[in-house]
Amino acid sequence: MPPCRAMTGLDFLFDDDQTRARVCTHPACLDPQDLLAQCRITRGRTTGPGGQHRNKTETLVELRHEPTGVCAQAGERRSPEINKKVALRRLRLALAVEHRQPVPDGEARTALWMRRIRNRRIVCSPRHADFPAMLAQAMDVVYACDLDVKRAAVRLGCSMSQLVRFIARHPPALDRLNADRKARGLRVLHA
Repeated sequence: MPPCRAMTGLDFLFDDDQTRARVCTHPACLDPQDLLAQCRITRGRTTGPGGQHRNKTETLVELRHEPTGVCAQAGERRSPEINKKVALRRLRLALAVEHRQPVPDGEARTALWMRRIRNRRIVCSPRHADFPAMLAQAMDVVYACDLDVKRAAVRLGCSMSQLVRFIARHPPALDRLNADRKARGLRVLHA
């Protein structure tokens, strides 16, 4: 991964081709049909409460993203289609936490990121459909900046505290980031 270059003034607003937002290439940013096309889907039975219906039908859905090997599953609903949607959301979040994409020098923000920043604040609820894609982009930039959250925040056009709070909205993401920071001898981040 190329190192995160220091950004000054308004440099972070433009890439080398001037004023073009980059396109997100992270799998968590793909639309549902394209992401499902890259997955192996398996079905099975679940155990636990739910009566005969749950014990006799294959409502458990497991998605395995073939290019990365990241898996997610859902089986708590009676409908396999609803479980598939839940598993897809979980897969997108798992990809955002576990899989890194390189970030080019210059403009680090995507069009989605730019739409979701208002007055240097990140406006995206963890329940919103855009949250996994936003989380993936935030994590990619933080890792491209060698876990320096302050430099990553400058590249993303938000404050450092906003970026840490945003990542902390999905606790596994903050846990992963803190484990990697601790391994490098950096201080642990708190939301």
